[in-house]
This record gives sequence, C-alpha cells and structure tokens, in this order.
Amino acid sequence: MARNKFMSQWIKFILMAVGLILFIIPFIFLILNSFKENKDITSNPLALPSSLDFSNYKLAFDKMGYLSAFSNSLIITVCSVLLIALFAAMTAHYFVRNNTKFNQYTFLLMVASMIIPFQAIMIPLVKIYGSLDMLNSKWSLIYMYIGFGSSLAVFIYHGFVKAIPAELEEAAMIDGCTPVQTFFRIVFPVLMPTTATIAILNVLWIWNDFLLPSLVLINPEARTLPLSTFSFYGTYTVDYGPLMASLVLTILPIVVVYLFAQKYIIQGVMQGSIK
Repeated sequence: MARNKFMSQWIKFILMAVGLILFIIPFIFLILNSFKENKDITSNPLALPSSLDFSNYKLAFDKMGYLSAFSNSLIITVCSVLLIALFAAMTAHYFVRNNTKFNQYTFLLMVASMIIPFQAIMIPLVKIYGSLDMLNSKWSLIYMYIGFGSSLAVFIYHGFVKAIPAELEEAAMIDGCTPVQTFFRIVFPVLMPTTATIAILNVLWIWNDFLLPSLVLINPEARTLPLSTFSFYGTYTVDYGPLMASLVLTILPIVVVYLFAQKYIIQGVMQGSIK
C-alpha cells in the first residue's frame, strides 16, 4: 500500500508538472520573442534571442501611449470593480433578507441572464447607445461593465449572505444601528473574502477585455491597454517584436496584482467549498 501511494503521488506530480509546462510555454515564447526583430521572429519564432535588446519595449511604450492607456485601464477597472462589488453585495443582501416572490423571480432572471452571450446583444447595444450619444466615454463603458458583471456577483454573494445569521443584524439594530449601518458594519465585513474573490475575477476580466472597449471607445486618447496593442497592426504588415513587447507590458500589471492577491482567491474558494 505504501508503494502504491508513493507511485500515485509521483504520477500526480508528473501530471501537474506537464500541465504547468504546457500552460507556461506560450508566455515564455511571448517574452523571448519580445526581444527579437521581425525577421528573427518570422524566420524562427522558437529560437532564443541573440541579445536582450529592449528597443521593442521602448518603441511599444511610446507608440501605444502606455501611460495614458494604463491610466484609462486603471480608472475603468477600479471604478467598475468597486461598483460591481458594492451594488451586488447590497442587492444580494436585499434578496436574502426580503424573500418575496418578486425578489425570487428577479434573482432568477439575473441568474438566467448569465447564459446570454455578449455577441448576441453587442450590435443592438452599440446602436442604442450610439443613438443616445453615450459612446466614446469611459463612464459609459463602466456603466456597461456594471450591468454585465453584476449578475454573477449577485449570484455568488447570495449564497454567502444566506449563511450569515440574521441574529447578528438584529442585535446590531437593537444597539441602535440603522439598516445601512448594519450592512456596512456587520454584513459587508463578513463578506470580505467573497468580495476579494469577486474583485479579482472582475479585475482579470475587465483589464484584459478587448471586445467591449473596441465597440465603445473610439477616440484613441480613451483607449485601454488591450486596445493600444492594436496600433502595431498595419494594413499589410505586423510589427511582431513591438507587439510582443506591448503584450508583456499589458499583462505585467495584472500578473503582479494576481500574485499578491492569490491568497484571497484561495481563501474565498475554500470558504465556498465549506459552505
């Protein structure tokens, strides 16, 4: 039995190592090709770079307007994630504590809306908001992200709010707290691990999103980082070296955020599995 257990552990380790290698190989080639010239990439994209030339990064930084695009992505992501977390937590709390038929059907409609693909509504969306002159604005994009991201967040919060004893809120209200104070002082702090998980998932989605910003943000000064990488595509040519460098610069901030916040993701998932 000890031998079988040892073999099973080694098999699991080998499978996990293979999965890690398959997952990380594209990122390794992305980084390696970001130091090459176009001719070297097209001739042999799998070869190692002859030298660590950072000219592609300098060109990418200047051509994509990195600081402006970074600030646009940061504003859109932070505002969208904060508002999604706040509104979704309040909505889920209201649905749980006021379990009427209307709220039950509304919650079911929000859950059902998650199966609707964005591609099915993007043309009517652009047409309607274009007729209202609400395109080409970061705030319109934030408003849309709140609408698209709230359903999943409400669904996740709903299960966790049900696990919070109502007696905690009743005790706070007996001590003189208003319903709003009870939510922000009692309920919302308890939901912090869930909030961290929802925030990180939405940050990964919104920061890396290309399709919705490409439909809304027409002005080059309002572009996000993923949209700025498109500036290296010409009519007949592609600057592969600067393009690879721009992709590295785009994903680097979100990778750093994920590395610092991964413990909160694990904590939220663990709590969800226990519940």
